[in-house]
Amino acid sequence: MAKPIPRVGSRRNGHISSRKNGRRIPKGVIHVQASFNNTIVTVTDVRGRVVSWSSAGTCGFRGTRRGTPFAAQTAAGNAIRTVVDQGMQRAEVMIKGPGLGRDAALRAIRRNGILLSFVRDVTPMPHNGCRPPKKRRV
Repeated sequence: MAKPIPRVGSRRNGHISSRKNGRRIPKGVIHVQASFNNTIVTVTDVRGRVVSWSSAGTCGFRGTRRGTPFAAQTAAGNAIRTVVDQGMQRAEVMIKGPGLGRDAALRAIRRNGILLSFVRDVTPMPHNGCRPPKKRRV
């Protein structure tokens, strides 16, 4: 018979705690994925567990406005505001994708008072991998 998964705080022992507010995070990793249609900012701790995230779509931008630099700046500000309250001071930044929001998100991260140890571009580059789709005829 399968063992039950232990909970963080069960109702039986009367200890119900929120895991989100309980952690102090001095250092983390900020992942920025900037596509042409959207920008997603995810903040993790050093082990890779997601602490906070935001995207241009969740900030209320719709349609073509999601791919703009201003939308990326707003998304980065929303994602970082919560982790600054949890005590994050230093961060590494991983930027992925060709979108317009790359520089704007990085500027917003710097503006929120987080010291950046390094900024790395992790955009996947094929070494002549798959055959590209045929060209569009408009």
